[in-house]
Amino acid sequence: MKTRVAAALIALCVLAPAATPRAAAKRPITELDLMKFTWVADPEIARSADRIAFVRVTVNEKDNKYESSIYTTTTAGAAPQPLTSGKRDLSPRWSPDDRWLAFVRPDDKDTPQIWLLPLGGGEARAITDLPKGAGSPVWSPDGKAIAFTSTTTADDLKKPDPSAKAERKSDVKVITRAVYRSNGNPTYVDSDRHNHIWTVAVNDKGDKAEPKPITSGDFDERGVQWSPDGASLYFVSDRVAESYYGPGDTDIYKVAASGGEIAKVVSIDGQIATFSLSPDGKRIAFVGASSQPVRSYSQSDLWVADATPGSGAKNLTANYDFDIMGGIGGDQSAPRGEQPKPIVWSGDRLIVTAAEHGSSNLKWVSIATGAVSPLTAGTHDIGGYSISRNGTIATVVSTQTSIGDIATVVTNREGAAPLGLITHVNEALFNDLAQSEPEEIWYTSFDGKKIQGWILKPPDFDPSKKYPMILEIHGGPHSAYGNVYTHEFQWMAAKGYVVLFTNPRGSTSYGQDFGNIIQYHYPGDDYKDLMAGVDEVVKRGYVDPARLGVTGGSGGGLLTNWTITQTQRFKAAVAQRDIADWYGFWFTADFTLFTPTWFKKAPWEDPDDFHQRSPITHVASVTTPLMLILGDADYRTPPGEGGEQMFRALKYLKIPTVMVRFPRETHELSRSGEPWHRIERLQHIVGWMDKWLQGKTSSTYEP
Repeated sequence: MKTRVAAALIALCVLAPAATPRAAAKRPITELDLMKFTWVADPEIARSADRIAFVRVTVNEKDNKYESSIYTTTTAGAAPQPLTSGKRDLSPRWSPDDRWLAFVRPDDKDTPQIWLLPLGGGEARAITDLPKGAGSPVWSPDGKAIAFTSTTTADDLKKPDPSAKAERKSDVKVITRAVYRSNGNPTYVDSDRHNHIWTVAVNDKGDKAEPKPITSGDFDERGVQWSPDGASLYFVSDRVAESYYGPGDTDIYKVAASGGEIAKVVSIDGQIATFSLSPDGKRIAFVGASSQPVRSYSQSDLWVADATPGSGAKNLTANYDFDIMGGIGGDQSAPRGEQPKPIVWSGDRLIVTAAEHGSSNLKWVSIATGAVSPLTAGTHDIGGYSISRNGTIATVVSTQTSIGDIATVVTNREGAAPLGLITHVNEALFNDLAQSEPEEIWYTSFDGKKIQGWILKPPDFDPSKKYPMILEIHGGPHSAYGNVYTHEFQWMAAKGYVVLFTNPRGSTSYGQDFGNIIQYHYPGDDYKDLMAGVDEVVKRGYVDPARLGVTGGSGGGLLTNWTITQTQRFKAAVAQRDIADWYGFWFTADFTLFTPTWFKKAPWEDPDDFHQRSPITHVASVTTPLMLILGDADYRTPPGEGGEQMFRALKYLKIPTVMVRFPRETHELSRSGEPWHRIERLQHIVGWMDKWLQGKTSSTYEP
């Protein structure tokens, strides 16, 4: 929504005694508007293409939590209507005949189960009742069964013997694997419990049936798909014990729908993600990335292979140097709900998404030649999508000024097809808000590389004034800012800041070499790219070079720490879920760096490399007041190897510093943390910038 400046209009009319009413003035966005946001996810278009089910997520402000239910709309754009009455309903899936909707809802024990809703009328009913729940429902082609995944084991299903003496169960955890924690998991990873495939029969009445386990063993299965004839189930799995010793190698397997031996069908020397069987079941298209050579960043490609064990795979997009199934990072993806991106077979072509230069779009890919052409075009981000029998696609689309709505696109054979927006879930709120459209810029870095960025100005921007500026640094490091909604940026602009966000080297959507160039050099030249961006904006004359701030999260938190150890030009900094000490991080993060992705060797084998690239090594150079925002349950960037070190060091050096701790929050604080915590996070970031860049007093941050 472009900025509109309200003007007083005085209309004089001889025949009318009253003046024309003044147009209502728009107000600035606030941090509290997050409580009013509505998010959409998982658009599931009916086979008949007349209806779309989707997950609608809102905030229950009183209970400080998110609520999700399933809504439906027509492809003609009728007002969305609630389809389910639950508060944690997810994963809507139409039956092949569109008569039933399967979805996931917690039971009265708060365990997610598969439910069925008859579309002809009637109440939803659970068709599973497994102790550890059920998820990811997938209908069989004939509609007589649903495949799903569960971590339920045979022991879970055993009925207790009332005459047996209760045995004491130890709560002591014996850990034998290097990966024993997972961000977002409040307990230790249970290496004895795995995600396996189950099926449950569905009859005409939708009665509950006895679920049947199809796979078992010591490995996880995901991405389940039925063969077109319903005889087999295909899935992705990494079936190597302690696979973290290698670069990672997931493959596609199949098993009979009735259970039995598992057979490997497709393998490459790397990771396989999404896959899709052809309509005749003879071929498999998949998205995968080679693990050779070992890189920090391996760009995903689209491949095709015969659905015959041992057949080779053809890389269709080897000559297309952008991210297949890539997306753009913001802070307003639905905090619940999925955004599935299937590979769609369409005659002699495939449909996928790809990220290019800060935007993502749907693409056609020729199976014969690998030629990539646009199915959609525009400066936006394509989220989840699904396709009907007649080729109509329903997708979630987000822009720099809209959180996300459902749009449809009708596939055709020539050129890019237009997107038709059919929902406007935040229209009533956003019509009252004054928001700015960012200005896209390209600038030249120190070595001649072209860097893309965006400048977001206050809604009432006056080029004759001098504004404070905040540099935002994205995490990853292999991710990208761009044409997707970010509430944090809009609120900073509303508070009177110019906001600069860029994609330095290491970012995705600019090709394999640009993404991987920071391998063994992170942080390093990416910092120089960021400073070149700051110089580019400062020279435009409307930014006060004496009032510069910097912030970022995760990899951006690392670079925030790094930045203030390399320069004193910033007068305020906020490092969020950061890294300060690479040496300690190597030992304590929830994933391993056993392969030479970021570092060539282990810490004790090359301590100087870890030492030199750690911000804490250079902390004596810091003069910038620093705030540290940390989640107490963040296992991705453990606070002890990040903010806690910076805090104690800067306190010793008597540099103004404050540590803000968020109980219960993981690495996902900014994206799916508790609603009030997300708001308080924004308040603290801007509060710190206000103190040091705008001279606003605050007793909150005094010792």
